[in-house]
Amino acid sequence: MKTNNLQKRILAVSAIFVLSTTALIAAPSVATAAPVCSEKINLNLTPYQLYRECVGVTSDGAQYVVQLPLEQAFNGTLFLYTHGYRYPVDIPTLDYKVGKTPEPAPGRTVAEITEVATGILSKGHAVAGSGFTRKGWNADDALKTNVELIEMLRKEFPEIKKVIAWGSSLGAYITQGLSERNTKLISAAGLLCPAAGSVEAELKMAGDALWGIKAFLDPTIQGGNYKSVLQVYSDMGKISDALTTMLANITANAPFPAWPATSGAPAALKALVPSRSALVMIAAMSGVPTQSKSFDGTSGPGDVLTSFQFASGISPALGALQNLADAATLGVLATYDLERDSGGPVFDNTATDYAAQLGDTKREYASALSGSDATNAMLAYLAAYPRMKGDATAIAKMRTLLSHEGDFKVPTISLAATADNVTPAGNQQWLIDAAAAKKSKNLLALWQRTPSSYTKFSGATPVTPAGINGTGHCNTTVDQHLAIVDLLAASSSGKSVNTKTVRKVIRAAGGITYDPTFTAPLLKFYQK
Repeated sequence: MKTNNLQKRILAVSAIFVLSTTALIAAPSVATAAPVCSEKINLNLTPYQLYRECVGVTSDGAQYVVQLPLEQAFNGTLFLYTHGYRYPVDIPTLDYKVGKTPEPAPGRTVAEITEVATGILSKGHAVAGSGFTRKGWNADDALKTNVELIEMLRKEFPEIKKVIAWGSSLGAYITQGLSERNTKLISAAGLLCPAAGSVEAELKMAGDALWGIKAFLDPTIQGGNYKSVLQVYSDMGKISDALTTMLANITANAPFPAWPATSGAPAALKALVPSRSALVMIAAMSGVPTQSKSFDGTSGPGDVLTSFQFASGISPALGALQNLADAATLGVLATYDLERDSGGPVFDNTATDYAAQLGDTKREYASALSGSDATNAMLAYLAAYPRMKGDATAIAKMRTLLSHEGDFKVPTISLAATADNVTPAGNQQWLIDAAAAKKSKNLLALWQRTPSSYTKFSGATPVTPAGINGTGHCNTTVDQHLAIVDLLAASSSGKSVNTKTVRKVIRAAGGITYDPTFTAPLLKFYQK
C-alpha cells in the first residue's frame, strides 16, 4: 500500500487544535483606562467595509480588540469570542511561540478569522476577543477576564445593548462557564467543538491515549510527572517517532505490520497481534475516534474483497494513528500544564478497567482488533502493565478548577463534529444529557456529521481531500460559523428559534444537521 506523503499529513504532530495566528493588532502594553480606537477599511470587500477598531489591555494584562461597524448601523449586539487551548510552552518544531494575540472571531488561519469577523460586522454586529495572559488550561482566569471585558466594553460603548458569548474548544468550555455563573452579562451562548463538564474528562481521554502508546509502542515515554519542558519535548518526539514507524510498517505490510523496535510488548503478544491492532485498541479504549480526516472506515481500494479488508481492518488503524497524533500531544501538554498548576501528577489510571472501557466496541472493531483472542491478549497485557499514579493533593486542587453544572440559563447553541479527535462528540452529548435531565429547552445541539464515505484512492494510495466535514478539531467553515451567528442573534431575544428557521439557516450553510434523535457515545470519564 502506497501512501503518497501520507506520513507528512498524518504525523506533523500538528497544532490542529491550536489557532496559531500572527498579530492582528498593536495593543497597548499596559492596562489603560480607555481603549485606543481608529477607523479602518476592509479592502477585500466590494463595496469596501468601514469599521472602528479599538484595542486595549484588561487589568490582568490581557490584550483585547473590539470592532464595530460604521457603514452599516450598529444594531447593538456584540459577539464576544473566546479562543481555544493554547500550548503553555514554546514548541520550536511547530514554529509555535506562546503569545497574547487577541482573536475577535474563530478560524484556523488569520484569513478565516478576518473573514468571519467581516461577516459578523456586515450583519450590523460588533465583534470582540481577548488574548488572555495565561496559556494552557486557563478557564478560571479567562472567565474573570471575560467578565471584566464585558463590563468594560458596555461602559465604554453604551450603544452595546446585548452581548452574545461564543467560543471554540476550551473557549466553548469557558463560554459555558460564563453562561452558568454570570448569566445576566450575556443574552445567548455559542459553543463550537466544545469541551464540556470537567477538565478531567478531556485529561482522561488524552491521558489514556498517551499511556496506551507508552504501553504498546515505547515504554520510555514518561507520560506524566514532568519536571521540565525538556521532558515534554522528549515525549512528543518519542510519540512522533513511534507513530511514524507504525505508519511505515503498515505501509510495508498492512495485514500484519511489524512492531516498532521501541515496543516493550512481549514476544508472544507480538507474534499473535499485528501492531496495527494495538493502535485500534488504544483509540477504542480511550475514546479517540478511528474515523479521521483521511480515513472513513468504510472505503477501500481494489476489488470487493480487498476493499472490505482495508475498510474493516486497515482503515480504522490508520484513522486511529492519525487522530492519536493530536490526542497524545494534547495528553503530554495538558498533563504538564495541569501538573504545574496543581503541584503534582494529576492523571491516575491505577483503578481503570480498560476491558470495561472497551466495552461493546470490541465487537464493532472485531476485524481491526484481529479477533477475540488478540483482543483478550491485549487487554490482559494492559491489565498487568504498570499504571500512572496521581498525587491526591494535586488531583484535589485540579478538581477546584472551573467545571460545569449543565445549566442552560440563556439560549445556547452547540455545534460538534462526530469525528472530532480532540474534543470528541461525547462532550456535546454530555451537554444534551444535562439539558434533558434538567428539562431545559435552552440548548440547541447541532452536528457536523461525516459523509457516508469520503476516502478516495489512486490505485492503492489514499488521496482524500482536506477539510472533510465532521472530522478533525474545530474544522468549521466560514459559512458554518456565520450560520451559528445568525441563529445566536435570532435566539438572543430569549425565545427559542423555531425548527423551520434552524433548518433553513443550516441548509444554506451546508454540512450541519439538526437531529434530536442522534446520540454520540459519552467520553469514557462519563460512562459509569
